[in-house]
Amino acid sequence: MNKRHITSLISQNFGKFASKEFPLWFQKIVNKSYVGLMGLDMSDFHDASTYKSLNALFTRHLREKRAFSLDADDFISPCDALISEQGSISDDYALQIKGMRYKASELIGSEFSDAQKAIVDNGTFMNFYLSPKDYHRYHIPTNLKVLKAVHIPGKFYPVNMPSLKKRLNLFIENERVVILCEATNGKRFYMVLVSALNVGVMKVSFEKKIQTNAVATTSQAYTFENLHLNKGDDFGCFEMGSTIVILAQKDMLESSVSAGDNVKFAQTIAKIS
Repeated sequence: MNKRHITSLISQNFGKFASKEFPLWFQKIVNKSYVGLMGLDMSDFHDASTYKSLNALFTRHLREKRAFSLDADDFISPCDALISEQGSISDDYALQIKGMRYKASELIGSEFSDAQKAIVDNGTFMNFYLSPKDYHRYHIPTNLKVLKAVHIPGKFYPVNMPSLKKRLNLFIENERVVILCEATNGKRFYMVLVSALNVGVMKVSFEKKIQTNAVATTSQAYTFENLHLNKGDDFGCFEMGSTIVILAQKDMLESSVSAGDNVKFAQTIAKIS
């Protein structure tokens, strides 16, 4: 069995601390300190003092559901995030940040066939960076069918802007969950959940067997026959900030946002064609 990378061990130990429920008086101090240090906007959530652990605060649910467009052509943001980069996939290359490119086929991984990877040839990509201050849950961006999900074990390097600018193939080296989706118009896209330092777990609600930052050292693939999910559905969370990458089939998405924009879950960010 391969030796686990130091970033995995750091993230796992941080996860143990974050999951611990301290005495109420101390937990309130921890939570309040985190909110102040990271600058969390808690206006859409319950008061920080009500969460029994730091992890419960990280993975907090919205106090009230957000409204979003019911138009089938409107593609919504899956999360609260910064659009760190977006653009076209050219000769299999996408960008993790300007000047730092990687192969989309390598991000998707070897558990997908060449034909499945070719779906996004000359397509588009969009990177969503969730900082530690952001809402950490992720949602379905359009009515879809999940065809396949693959958990790819890896490292847990930070995915913040300084790291994106200096570490080549960061998204490919980090642990990730790659989800192949089919929209109601038949076009396909990938949602890739990318880990980061201190992300002990990436939860995927529709497949409980996916256990990230665990003992697995080889990729695990899961296929689905009739798994339909609706726009806006909550399908999991990062236990700390991280990144979602969307890789879409050519001419599927016409983006209405730009790199550098901050977006919110439920905001319309593209048109589906």
